[in-house]
Amino acid sequence: MRSKITVLAKETDYWVAIKPNGMSFHAESDDLGFIQSMKESYPESTFYPVHRLDKITSGLILLATNKTAAQTFSTLFEEHQIEKYYLALSRKKPKKKQGTIKGGMQTSRRGSWMLTQAKDNWAQTQFFSTSIDTGLRLFLLKPKTGKTHQLRVALKSIGSPILGDKRYGAEESDRGYLHAFHLSFDWYGITKTYQYLPDNGEKFQTLASVLEELNWLNPRQLKWPQD
Repeated sequence: MRSKITVLAKETDYWVAIKPNGMSFHAESDDLGFIQSMKESYPESTFYPVHRLDKITSGLILLATNKTAAQTFSTLFEEHQIEKYYLALSRKKPKKKQGTIKGGMQTSRRGSWMLTQAKDNWAQTQFFSTSIDTGLRLFLLKPKTGKTHQLRVALKSIGSPILGDKRYGAEESDRGYLHAFHLSFDWYGITKTYQYLPDNGEKFQTLASVLEELNWLNPRQLKWPQD
């Protein structure tokens, strides 16, 4: 897959780029992954991935441009000093409209994961949700941890698998409706904030006006539910 990658910001120590949905983070068979596509598009630059997104997920990705910055970002992620916010759509009404989804992540069948009451591999996600159309619900997600498939498993666990995420029981769609849309962190004393709304997906088309009406365009200012 050779999808065009949008670069949102080029800073001295890092770049911020947008991963298209449907593109693997690393190369997969004959398809270029996100990292390989970046290296091919910008051969004069060196990139150090500091986090990743699933294949079905689109949105903001941080790429360090030197080893020192990569180490700093690793520390920030470990200390939960980088705030990430995601948007998701589901056809199913959740067991609760807002709150915190938490539990231990455990491997399941065929590369899938499940949420358990165990403390091992702990995952925690805060969320809001609202109905935006008949049979269509919008979620604003704030992961407190960064586990594999965390958000996909979290929404599955409350009865609202992400639209297009067939692995976790949702119906097929034109894309997986999960998007990393807001990123914020302090970089040497300066607060850096980046935001990018999804640029494809039929069900995401009216998102900007919906988010403005809900006052979700500034997620850091919201009073997030604790349970």
